[in-house]
Amino acid sequence: MKLGFIGTGKITSSVVTGICGSKISFKKILVSPRNKNVARKLKKQFKKVSIAKNNQEIASSCNWVFLAVIPPVGKKIIKNLKFRSSQTIVSFISTMTLPQLKKAIKVKAKIVRAIPLPPISLRKGPVPIFPPNKKVRNFFNKLGTTVEIGNEKLSKNFWATSGMYASFYELLSIMSNWLVKRGIKRDKAQKYVTSLFVALSEDAVANSKKDLKYLVKESQTPKGLNEQSVKELRKARFYISLEKTLNSILKRINKV
Repeated sequence: MKLGFIGTGKITSSVVTGICGSKISFKKILVSPRNKNVARKLKKQFKKVSIAKNNQEIASSCNWVFLAVIPPVGKKIIKNLKFRSSQTIVSFISTMTLPQLKKAIKVKAKIVRAIPLPPISLRKGPVPIFPPNKKVRNFFNKLGTTVEIGNEKLSKNFWATSGMYASFYELLSIMSNWLVKRGIKRDKAQKYVTSLFVALSEDAVANSKKDLKYLVKESQTPKGLNEQSVKELRKARFYISLEKTLNSILKRINKV
């Protein structure tokens, strides 16, 4: 199996890294020359990675083609590429719908939208896909946890929540910097904060069959520190602001 990536940014780098460290069987990975620095780094790091001459070489020669470009670029270049009906095409493009992709690709290939995030490089994290597809599900299950979505309207909600991961890192950064300002060395501050949130996330996953409100309640003691933080953040409308941001991202996605 020959894999090809059109677009060579952060997500391509993460997915290729994940694939090369996984049990996925493949002969070769072709990456586009668009971002020369990323492409050269991947080629140097992994023996089975090569740089294509252009995007059409990827579309012509690969069994699976991953579309990993930003929406304006995708809408511009995909319609000019020639694909094959025997291919599996996986799109990471956030605001190109399945009908738009089918129109641009032209041939009746298997087209699946997917939402990988940077932790896929560690073979961790969820990968929502639409429409459900057994081969694509099995592929991403080797890189994390595939979440199959039944219709595109619902899939947009997953795209919206995926737009919050940088905000999560910002939260970690603020907490780490707060510790640093109080005399704690940066490496220790960051190790503590990141390890804390890893543990909290693992606890949340272990309890994910319950409503997560259960953990919110169980984590607070009367007049305790966590009760104080929840109350103050609610008073500051932090959580309302978070929901408003999600709504705003979803509104942007729904415009296409």
